Amino acid sequence: MTLPLAQPAVPHFRDVSTEVGIRTLPHTNLDRRYVIETMSGGGVAFLDCDNNGKLDIAVVNDSSIDRYLAGGDPMITLYRQDDNGKTLHFTDVTAAAGLTTKGWATGIAVADYDNDGLPDIYVSGYGHNVLYHNLGGCKFTDVTAKAGVAGGGFSAGAAWADYDRDGFVDLYVARYVSTDPRHLPDPQRKVYKNVLTELPDKMPGETNLLYRNRGDGTFEEVAAKAGVQNPQKAHGMGICWGDFDGDAWPDLYVTNDASSNFLFHNKRVGTFEDIGLNSGTAYGEMGQTFGNMACDLADLDHNGRFDLFVTRFAGQPASLYINDGHNEFHDAADRAGIAVPTSPPVKWGANFADFDNSGWHDLLMASGNFSTLLDGAPSEPPFVEPIELFLNQTNGTFREVAADTGLNAGPLKSRRGTALGDVNNDGRLDILVFNVGAPPSLFLNETRNDNHWITLRLVGTKSNRMGIGARVTVTTGNIKQVDEVRAGGSYLSTSDPRLHFGLGSAPYFDRIEIQWPSGLHEQFTGGPGDRFISLVEGSGTSLPSGQAHPKEK
Repeated sequence: MTLPLAQPAVPHFRDVSTEVGIRTLPHTNLDRRYVIETMSGGGVAFLDCDNNGKLDIAVVNDSSIDRYLAGGDPMITLYRQDDNGKTLHFTDVTAAAGLTTKGWATGIAVADYDNDGLPDIYVSGYGHNVLYHNLGGCKFTDVTAKAGVAGGGFSAGAAWADYDRDGFVDLYVARYVSTDPRHLPDPQRKVYKNVLTELPDKMPGETNLLYRNRGDGTFEEVAAKAGVQNPQKAHGMGICWGDFDGDAWPDLYVTNDASSNFLFHNKRVGTFEDIGLNSGTAYGEMGQTFGNMACDLADLDHNGRFDLFVTRFAGQPASLYINDGHNEFHDAADRAGIAVPTSPPVKWGANFADFDNSGWHDLLMASGNFSTLLDGAPSEPPFVEPIELFLNQTNGTFREVAADTGLNAGPLKSRRGTALGDVNNDGRLDILVFNVGAPPSLFLNETRNDNHWITLRLVGTKSNRMGIGARVTVTTGNIKQVDEVRAGGSYLSTSDPRLHFGLGSAPYFDRIEIQWPSGLHEQFTGGPGDRFISLVEGSGTSLPSGQAHPKEK
């Protein structure tokens, strides 16, 4: 089972951040002592804020305890891609865009919550979250109070999905621990490896939030009613929405620090059940409880089922949960060659992506310890660590190739969230990475080979406008590649909603099938690759539908 022979080449990247204008330095403190310092910040996002076909960049702004108590910092920075038609360049338009609400941010989730055709921005953070409504032309207004999505507490990951398939995307927010910067503990009572620092292990947690979109610009918090509240108050971190069992309804995976993970199966009636333990995705391969961080999913073996990757704390191997069907998974990280190289570092952002357009998903992982105070501590990984890139060997195994890719060519940094997108529209996926105490890194994909690709932009009509949750199958020869449109993932970040498919050496694809959230299942004819294609719901050929929407029963 192979695509037409792909040209072998290790992907190559170049950090172009400084030369393209990404230079804003966030306020931060590298000698982080308290949990609110070590766990805040980290989110990045690709979005097209003015619908001109060019990706823009949003990055959360870190802060410090003193600055937060004095009012905080603007929660994100927005870099708009200049439309000069020549060189790639960005301009910081944060103030002009109206993104001025202050606080202490952690993550970003981008989606069109009101179906007006413009991407809106949700920023999670400590104390309060912010929903920015896009007015057009990269202008935003803070509608948090009107929408009812301020949250509160210590919010971490946030992600959008239309869990009830009513045509409007809903929002899930994971929360971490309960802490108060005005009443911080004496760090001398919290010692980690002879370093005076606060640890989250014994801190009380918080429940999570599910905001159901009413369709009128407001939301209703329904986490308890829907069965996804996390009443045990595990320390929530990352979020991955995805249809894991292929029933056309989005399920919800939530990573928890120092606790078991949740896999909430969508029961199709507005409620969920946690099947994490029974599915094999709650713990490590040997049943260990780990410090879980981020997650991502992809169909790694072209069998139509989404597999799952989870990053973790230092000394804990990442997990690669292979989907065996019927909501059952097994951890194949060791057999895949991933467990040993991922074990040492403190692991954060992760993405599956076809970086060389071979038709097979590779794996990116960003790492970095949580404080410079730990540099030199016994058996402790350094604050700055290399990025890892695992190349898919097409036989169920991966090979770590980052040293040959240029991802670690410059000074190493302490990384957090990661996002993917084709920022210069050349058919190759680029990488955006959050750096602690430094501007983000934009790695331009400069891989040279003869492989082909297509990138799909979905437009919903009966479904939500961005097509979030739509399941897309691209057929090339005897290979079917499956993906879904998502809005949030990795570590507190959001990738380009356009779906990118490598075609290997095949210059043509045979067909595209889409299972829309509305219940419509349709097919689009094949054609030549190496192009961007917009697909509008209802403009293809209807096929027998999968699981019906309640209104269709």
